[in-house]
Amino acid sequence: MQVPLLDLKAQFSCYKDAALKEIQEIAEAQYFINGPKVEKAEKELNDYCQSEFAVGVSSGSDALIISLMAEDIGHGDEVICPPFTFFATAGAIHRVGAKPVFCDVDETSFNIDPEKIRAAITPNTKAIIPVHLFGQMADMDPIMDIAKEYNLIVIEDGAQAIGSEYKGKKAGTIGDYGCFSFFPSKNLGAFGDGGLVTTNCEKKYKKLKSLRNHGSEVKYFHDYVGGNFRLDAIQAAVVSCKLPFLDSWHEARAKNAAYYREKFAEAGLGDKVKLPTVVEGTTKHIYNQFTLVVENDRDKLVQGLRDAGIGCDIYYPKSLSVQDCFSYLGHKDGDFPVTDKLCSSVVAIPIFPELTTEQQDVVVAKIKEILG
Repeated sequence: MQVPLLDLKAQFSCYKDAALKEIQEIAEAQYFINGPKVEKAEKELNDYCQSEFAVGVSSGSDALIISLMAEDIGHGDEVICPPFTFFATAGAIHRVGAKPVFCDVDETSFNIDPEKIRAAITPNTKAIIPVHLFGQMADMDPIMDIAKEYNLIVIEDGAQAIGSEYKGKKAGTIGDYGCFSFFPSKNLGAFGDGGLVTTNCEKKYKKLKSLRNHGSEVKYFHDYVGGNFRLDAIQAAVVSCKLPFLDSWHEARAKNAAYYREKFAEAGLGDKVKLPTVVEGTTKHIYNQFTLVVENDRDKLVQGLRDAGIGCDIYYPKSLSVQDCFSYLGHKDGDFPVTDKLCSSVVAIPIFPELTTEQQDVVVAKIKEILG
């Protein structure tokens, strides 16, 4: 039995009729940019995220960029972020002209380690970007305490974490900004690129709306140098159609995670495979990925799974600190030991909502066979 890492076709039937109807309406109206479909999605997403304001944007990457721009962060400024995450986090910092300052992650949660943030702060530090990696929120209380002490902006990178919670608060509502991605593979994905920024400050909200449209509120009159960060109406409509199913998809992912835990225990793989750790009583994990830590034979496992037709992927194989494009920062292997360890040992296996127990049994059995 082949098992894909993700099967988007399996859930399409849930919202197919509604999505095709919405797309037809947009085609007939020829209203593709901003407009009522975007406004409707923004309101629904705002309600879901429990934020005060929400602005639809062109991608999760642009959500980060526009949030940095809204705070006038640029040349000479520094922004703290983890080196164990998708490239967009540090890439956005570089693109506005600021310097990414990396802070190692916690080995248990994979998220930025609050205890290491203070050492990374300098007089040039303007913001912290904690990433809620793989669907579990970072430890926000100490991060917010540090930010308050040093007067720093906090931009939550929730690209993989819409609907996740920290002590009862939704992702994107604790910091100054929350940034989300609707890339098709996300738990809430569009039919292409799309994103969202949440904030609880009306002043920040108004500036975000202007910046996403070239810094203009009135046509041809520009208060800022913004960009073309608008959310397409088609992508907004698709997200609106899928949103009512999101919590049930989260629940299915959590159920699949629980089944994996049971089966891995039965297989006696505890000494070979470390399963994702959930900070009980603090966070609600939405399992955008189900990431294993395999300290020995990770690459052997990945190849064996792929040869068997079982989907898997490595998020992420190389620390951002030693990517070629950031060589100017002068980092080397070993500067961030937890990140280095994770990059050499993590592998994600299928966790999508429609995954069957039979498929999961195949995955666990094959892992046991490969690792011995």
